[in-house]
Parts: sequence; structure tokens; C-alpha cells
Amino acid sequence: MTSRTIGKIIISIGKRKTAIARAVIRPGMGRIRVNGVPIEIWPIEMARLKMMEPLLLVGGRIRNGIDIDIKVQGGGIMAQAEAVRMAIARGLIAYTNSEDLKEMFKRYDRTMIAGDPRRTEPEKWMRYSARRFRQKSYR
Repeated sequence: MTSRTIGKIIISIGKRKTAIARAVIRPGMGRIRVNGVPIEIWPIEMARLKMMEPLLLVGGRIRNGIDIDIKVQGGGIMAQAEAVRMAIARGLIAYTNSEDLKEMFKRYDRTMIAGDPRRTEPEKWMRYSARRFRQKSYR
């Protein structure tokens, strides 16, 4: 039996709030799937457009030569979309080893590469939420 060398495979991760996306990028025919669904038929249009931003910026030259399989979980709809977007952008940079691509993504939107550190504030004791106090009925 002969051994075959499998082309390079890149695994990248994107996070947004509590959503985590893991992307596996390998040589292929240009198929992109998010949780097993082709990205072109993703049901929520705004999320689909957000996920496809790095692919549209790169163009067909790189996109047609790779397959991307993404698994995303946690968070809400748009947080998942932004986590997928970050995983795709980081994976494309790692796959191509291109500083020009990294600079282009940075100029377009820095959150494609660097995450957003904002998180929800924890709830304080004896309160209903992080900032809300109990109302007083006098005065």
C-alpha cells in the first residue's frame, strides 16, 4: 500500500462573547459548511453576510481552492456569526501565510483578527441585575 501525503490542514478558532467557532481548512473545491449547512443557504441573511465578509474580501482565487468546515456553538445568532467570521479570517491568514491578507483584514475591521474583550458584568449580591438597585417607596 502506498502512503499519500495529505495537503496542509489548518485549524483555527474564533470567539465572540460565549460563542466558539472551530474551523478546519483543507485543500478542496471551495465548499464552506457551518454546522453541516452550506454557508450559501444559511437561513439568517444578516448572519450569512457577516460570515461571508472575509471570503468576499479574499476573492475567488484562494476561496475556490479550499474547503472550510466550521462547528459553532454557544451564544446567540450574531455572536455565532462573528465567531465564524473570526475563525475563517484567522484560518485564511494561517493557510496562506500572507502578511498582506492580515493587513487587509485589519484595515477593513480589526475584530476579524483580534477579539472583542467586552463581557457581561456579573450580578451583585442582593440586586436584580448588575446595576439595578431596589426601589424605595418613600420620599
